[in-house]
Amino acid sequence: MDNVDLNVLRQVTTWLAQGHRVVLGTITRTWGSAPRPPGSSVALRDDGLVAGSVSGGCIEDDLVDKARAGALTTGLPQVVRYGIDTDTAQRFGLPCGGLIELVLEPVQPRTRLDALLAKLDAGERVRRVLTIATGEVDLQPGNTTDELTLSDTTLVTHHGPRWRLLLIGAGQMTQYLAQMAAALDYQVLVCDPREEYATGFAVPGATLLRSMPDDTVIAMKPDGHTAIIALTHDPKMDDLALMEAVNSAAFYIGAIGSRANQAKRKARLKEHFGISDEQLARIHGPVGLKNGARTPPEIAISILAELTAVRYGYRVPEPVPIKPQAVVDAGCTT
Repeated sequence: MDNVDLNVLRQVTTWLAQGHRVVLGTITRTWGSAPRPPGSSVALRDDGLVAGSVSGGCIEDDLVDKARAGALTTGLPQVVRYGIDTDTAQRFGLPCGGLIELVLEPVQPRTRLDALLAKLDAGERVRRVLTIATGEVDLQPGNTTDELTLSDTTLVTHHGPRWRLLLIGAGQMTQYLAQMAAALDYQVLVCDPREEYATGFAVPGATLLRSMPDDTVIAMKPDGHTAIIALTHDPKMDDLALMEAVNSAAFYIGAIGSRANQAKRKARLKEHFGISDEQLARIHGPVGLKNGARTPPEIAISILAELTAVRYGYRVPEPVPIKPQAVVDAGCTT
């Protein structure tokens, strides 16, 4: 669940406290081009006010009309589809063949939103099971699988921090990267045992760890939803993190530094720690998309762009400069 959808749930509880009736909509499937992925949420108040979104606006307009007519806030959950045929798709602004399917769920005590938000505030991952026939909800511990599933009887959604990002080093680059990553719904952990860097480090939403990098990686047990990026330029710090990271299930491992420094780093890891060529190939370095970034904020954007691409299964090829330019070794992206 991203921050947008979490804010939708919080808005729902506010509306309920004000005495409104509310319907919670969850995107369950899309075909063709769709602005929001499955699992995204929208909430509709009985007077037509909307929180969140599921389309460019046309579908929301139809849902608002239904909400004002009282057609959504009574009864049991229902599955609705927009864009089944070409005429309907064009009416709701969907591309040819596009379709959006939603489960609309009247919010009642059995919806258990307060209990869900309490678990999310505690940092838990939650598997939410909605029984379509009754509207009853069961909240279960989350697991490593976060795929939304809709059957004839249940809707299963997953909530809480799905993605973790461990940053090695609390320097200037980390300040920018941590802030931007938090906005992308990463649980951000920053590891730096060095007093001169850790003192004064404060990024809202990021947790500072003072343990050694190798111990930190081992303790967090990286899974397929974890990214690890070394940012210190200090072999005593970065190498310790990387030697454990390449043995983990982390979906992304990156390291700051020029191509020359990357080659030296890999040689050290291979010689001193016995890291194989296959494991070394997992390290993205120089870290980030090669987009000409120079300043720390620009480099942070390039790193998160590459992280996003890998997360969704894309490989972005090396770009070609539009015009000749001097090669500037920023120590990160060139």
